[in-house]
Amino acid sequence: MYRLIKPVFFKFDPENVHHFVVKRLKWFHDYFPFGKTILRSSYDVSFKGLEREVFGIKFKNPVGLAAGFDKNGEYVEALSNLGFGFIEVGTVTPLPQPGNDKPRMFRLQDDEAIINRMGFNNKGVDVMAERLRLLKEKEPQIVIGGNIGKNKNTPNEDAVSDYIKCFDRLFDVVDYFVVNVSSPNTPGLRALQEKEPLKELLNTLQQRNLKNEISRPILLKIAPDLTNEQLNDIVEIVKETGIAGVIATNTTIDRNGLYTEEGLKSEMGGLSGKPLTQRSTEVIRYLAEKSGKSFPIIGVGGIHSAQDAKDKINAGASLVQLYTGFIYEGPGLIKQICKELV
Repeated sequence: MYRLIKPVFFKFDPENVHHFVVKRLKWFHDYFPFGKTILRSSYDVSFKGLEREVFGIKFKNPVGLAAGFDKNGEYVEALSNLGFGFIEVGTVTPLPQPGNDKPRMFRLQDDEAIINRMGFNNKGVDVMAERLRLLKEKEPQIVIGGNIGKNKNTPNEDAVSDYIKCFDRLFDVVDYFVVNVSSPNTPGLRALQEKEPLKELLNTLQQRNLKNEISRPILLKIAPDLTNEQLNDIVEIVKETGIAGVIATNTTIDRNGLYTEEGLKSEMGGLSGKPLTQRSTEVIRYLAEKSGKSFPIIGVGGIHSAQDAKDKINAGASLVQLYTGFIYEGPGLIKQICKELV
């Protein structure tokens, strides 16, 4: 079915189509007679042997939805009934912000890729926290990750306070946190990946985390554009700060090897999709080997098939996440991956 309607969707602006589709998915799930039941039965992936326990959390299956798809936590329940084992929301910032000017999302169909420069557009952490509070009361079994960032106008020297605000506000309504310092679409943000500012940020959050009666796993999301020396620093920082693990990888600023015409591939922003498949797997393998598999890795980037997911798991990932592959291949991809992993 998805392959029949995808060509129609792809004739329109990708951001507009995204909002159109997820709103109708939510309507079908919430209001159509037996809509929730239809989705659950159509995308059932409750195969034996898929369960995973990673950083102290039990996942019904290892295939999650990456951050960026549901920036405000509006569609978590409906999306979870497509078969995802966990949903990551955000990136969210302390204050609402509109993001970058439109157009800010571009399909590179010849490369099965997307360029986006959304710029952390979201309604702010207070809106998300209240929405997730109500959802957790209703569906506590859904595993939710909170991807947190800083506001565009917050200078880097004050960035830690933005992450603390998001961390404190979401602490009771998410199962794990992701610190996003690797998006290329917020000016100066990637500078926070440098060793000293990153250690300060993660140490501050982890100290705050450990003061609570219970703690939440904190993960770091990294760029695929880091050098081996920088990846060595990441391994050292994860061990030193005691955070739970790493998400590898975010989008890339590299444009090498693309088939798409020059004008489109030159658009500013982060590239995701098939061109990232190999590089993200390389980063996973490097981190796993250098760390001696001493911390979990969530693999994301260019997963368009069950084999892509297996490659990332074989390289050292404990879990995987979809985004662009989900858009190009459709929701059936989740079931394909789970079947292959069984």
